[in-house]
Amino acid sequence: MNGVVFDFDGVLADSEPLSWHAWQETLAPHGVVIDDADVLACTGRTDSDTYLHFLERAALPSLSDVLQEVDRCLLDAFRTDLTGFGDAINTVQALAMVGVPLGVASSSSRVHLNLKMEILGLDRYFEVTVAGDEVDNGKPAPDLYSTAVELLRIDAASSVAVEDTAVGADAAAAAGLRIVIVNRMGLPTGLHPVVSEVDPDLLLLWLGRA
Repeated sequence: MNGVVFDFDGVLADSEPLSWHAWQETLAPHGVVIDDADVLACTGRTDSDTYLHFLERAALPSLSDVLQEVDRCLLDAFRTDLTGFGDAINTVQALAMVGVPLGVASSSSRVHLNLKMEILGLDRYFEVTVAGDEVDNGKPAPDLYSTAVELLRIDAASSVAVEDTAVGADAAAAAGLRIVIVNRMGLPTGLHPVVSEVDPDLLLLWLGRA
């Protein structure tokens, strides 16, 4: 059996700007200014990896203290400002209607992922969700996608991952999945196939179900 595993932030939810605003608000008092290079280096990675990235530049409070402050900024922003990408949400609904097994492999924490899925009304469509704080190694390691494939009980080689970053696509490829990148942020995509929006007909074709 084959299926589709989606990244969440930047693919299903327009959450990256909210996340970066929260990180900037948290780190600014410590003299950190987040630039495009930081966004490129950290987008798609776990909160702990992002923390370690900035720890190399500044003396920061503990990981737990930083993430507590990021959470304070983010959770309210999710509740008031989070929106989904219509193309991806329509695709999820279309695939679910024809019985394609669906999963999420997200670098977000479980608390964040659950809240975002609830706000966007996506809970019902996914059989499996895997969060960044539930695996040993974040993207580009394959752990998130390997876990999703195992829990979905799908064949990785005939299944598809939908990503928006090269680091996420590399993680999916390392787990044996085929990859398509929807390039919403204009970040480098490596050698992976790129589309302008998520299309259910394309995914069904890739799955051999068209």
